[in-house]
Amino acid sequence: MTQLTLHPQSKIIRLQLRQNLVLKNLGAAQWNEFEPLLEIIDYAKGETLEHQGTHSMEQYFVIDGILKRAVSNAQGKEMILRFAAESDIDTSYAAWRLKMPMPYSIRAVTKVRAAKLSMLQWAAFLERHIKIKAEFELEVMKLMSEVMAHTITLHLLNAPGRVQRFMRKHTELAERLPKKELASYLNLSPETLSRLKRRGKI
Repeated sequence: MTQLTLHPQSKIIRLQLRQNLVLKNLGAAQWNEFEPLLEIIDYAKGETLEHQGTHSMEQYFVIDGILKRAVSNAQGKEMILRFAAESDIDTSYAAWRLKMPMPYSIRAVTKVRAAKLSMLQWAAFLERHIKIKAEFELEVMKLMSEVMAHTITLHLLNAPGRVQRFMRKHTELAERLPKKELASYLNLSPETLSRLKRRGKI
């Protein structure tokens, strides 16, 4: 019996996981091999899943809720790099492959349910399934490109432009994110974000 099989909501969780952008192409035999590796965890709002600077890393598949990837300096100032919601992932795969410490933290923006497994287990699974590995590594590259594009956006676009770009690219998240988190991601104060909305700039 796997942990997922024993979960009281196993049927819906399994259905949600099968819609994940990385897992949706797993065949029946691959899924049967993969499922026993998973832990299903519920995280409280604000809880940290991965700490910046650590070497203990895990792979996450979001089932419900929103995660954020963020980097902080020594003074505690935070920059949010990306959000991940249902059917998305977050990962430290690149750092794990490079044998580097975790370059960012992963935290729950809302209450989150996620499936996870150790990076060692995930990497071993990928080595046994080269097609899945290639698809996953492509997703990792897309995530890295997304983070780079966001960083460039903060420098090149004005405040309304940054908000408009987010609304265009992440419509499904726009109304779900707490104003404070969205403002932080866009390098704005919550007051500025509210003022732009009131003035019809966004």
